[in-house]
Amino acid sequence: MRYPYSSSPTHYQFGSGLMTPVVKALIGTNVAVFLITSLIPPAFGWLNYLLGLTPELVLTRFMFWQPFTYLFMHGGVGHILINMLILWMFGVQLERLWGSRFFLRYYLIAGVGAAVITLASSLLPFSFSVATYTTVTIGASGAIYGLLMAFAMHYPNAPILMFFLIPVPAKYFVMILGTIAFISTPRGGGVAHVTHLGGLVAGYLYLRHLRTIPSARFGFGFGRMGIIADIKYRYVKWKIGRLRKKFDVYPGGNDQDLDKRIH
Repeated sequence: MRYPYSSSPTHYQFGSGLMTPVVKALIGTNVAVFLITSLIPPAFGWLNYLLGLTPELVLTRFMFWQPFTYLFMHGGVGHILINMLILWMFGVQLERLWGSRFFLRYYLIAGVGAAVITLASSLLPFSFSVATYTTVTIGASGAIYGLLMAFAMHYPNAPILMFFLIPVPAKYFVMILGTIAFISTPRGGGVAHVTHLGGLVAGYLYLRHLRTIPSARFGFGFGRMGIIADIKYRYVKWKIGRLRKKFDVYPGGNDQDLDKRIH
């Protein structure tokens, strides 16, 4: 049986290949919706109300489609441009690694999971929660942040140019993004920081739940068989270390090396 994470990928390339099917479809859908809302200004207000994520409307008027549809709404050229660029840069590599079906499932789970976390945060007894409750959230950023988390878990040491200037390993890049989103959440400022943070959390939890991801990602993985396999691995490693302290152990060798291995 082939698992999506059964291999340990060592090669990565941003935007490897021109395009993959799901990434192409996602970019095409987002661009099409954006063009409709841009060319027909009244449509933006109507679709923004109907398809954007507003916790008050989801929880009181039962618009349960919004945690899904908000992913395809964008508020400006810069907004959609940066999201689609990141989707292409990281999504193509992940879709080639996972396959189209799993990639689409993960993308939607990360995006919807980010929306669920946004809804939950709007019910908390904090000042920013009150604002979140009645504020419309739009954009694919929740799913995009989920892709960044997945990329960092598969390629933790891949360099990413922060501000297009400073190379930072992917695992630290994602940690920095998460810290910024966490610190900025109470401030708001017109940016859905809680949704960004939600995408990171949702993506991470989903990948960990599968228990098929290689154990050597952030240094605390579960491995294919979960926690039990990880404990067994660490126990065997500890036993080998104990034996090496008692005996000189030489890997491999042949009969001519026997005198080197016996003291």
